Amino acid sequence: MKEVAAALVLLLAAAPGLAQQLRIATFNTELSRDGPGLLLRDIDRGEDPQIAAVIDVISANNADVLLLQGIDWDLENRAVQALRRRLSEAGTDYPHILSLQPNAGRPPAQPLDLDGDGKRGGPGDNQGYGRFRGQGGMALLSKLPIDVTAVRDLSDLLWRELPQAQLPRHPDGSPYPSRDAQQIQRLSDTGHWVVPIMLPDGSRLHVLGFHATPPVFDGPEDRNGRRNHDEIRLWQLLLNGELGPVPPAPFVIVGDANLDPDRGAGRRSAIRDLLSDPRLQDPVPESAEAGTATVDWASVGKMRVSYVLPSAGLRITGSGVDWPRDAQDAADRASRHRLVWTDITLP
Repeated sequence: MKEVAAALVLLLAAAPGLAQQLRIATFNTELSRDGPGLLLRDIDRGEDPQIAAVIDVISANNADVLLLQGIDWDLENRAVQALRRRLSEAGTDYPHILSLQPNAGRPPAQPLDLDGDGKRGGPGDNQGYGRFRGQGGMALLSKLPIDVTAVRDLSDLLWRELPQAQLPRHPDGSPYPSRDAQQIQRLSDTGHWVVPIMLPDGSRLHVLGFHATPPVFDGPEDRNGRRNHDEIRLWQLLLNGELGPVPPAPFVIVGDANLDPDRGAGRRSAIRDLLSDPRLQDPVPESAEAGTATVDWASVGKMRVSYVLPSAGLRITGSGVDWPRDAQDAADRASRHRLVWTDITLP
């Protein structure tokens, strides 16, 4: 019966003259564990309260397309498949998933000191910070088919290859931490993806997903602040045609930028420029409990760091941040981050 109902929805959405409404969301779940395989273990056991809360939050918001951050990656995508099964048992089905190997925990071909601490082989010496390969990756869950043959993974772009890259330097002007390190350092801390979602009428909605590095935990060279800036700026350069083919509209940029436009550390001009780009719309999602904040960090408080930014021309019919109403709310137990959603109408 559920299959018949789903087919009916798709047929109605594809009917001439009927607009299609979609909910696009992003959620840094913080579903990361201390070692490879432990997240899969915890999902399969079904006893972890954080995982149960994440499932409750995702089910309650029922997005059509959902980008998750902070979820451990494994080669056969067993963890995200197990999460999908748990979601289905809770009544929310995502028949289509995409989880590509992130830069997080990915060692470079040549072991080098990439973070400037004078050592090699640490979590900061991987292409993206991580204690093991795939720690804190991304996954895309979709109720609509994903055109996997046309997915573009920009995660292998070298930082130095980004136009006008803000590469860190020593006080004497030499590359930080070394010239050799900058020759192999990728830009993406986790990943940058361009994912075509197949709509019932045969057209595509391109989802531009990412998770940028925090602009902190470095020194006066501001390596992480510069990298965060350039990870965000990548999207505008892509839309300018400076990084290969321009994703056709309609599209939506989703993810955790780890940068607030108004407060906190970081080069805030990057996110301000993105939010004011005329090719995008910022619906400014809010909650009654915390305004536009999307995360609550004990050390710095509430900030806006996660975004869903539809392309100009798409009609926005609603948006919000799933902020917990009290300590018993699933959103409070799931993650320090909150799920952010935007409803759009496709003509």
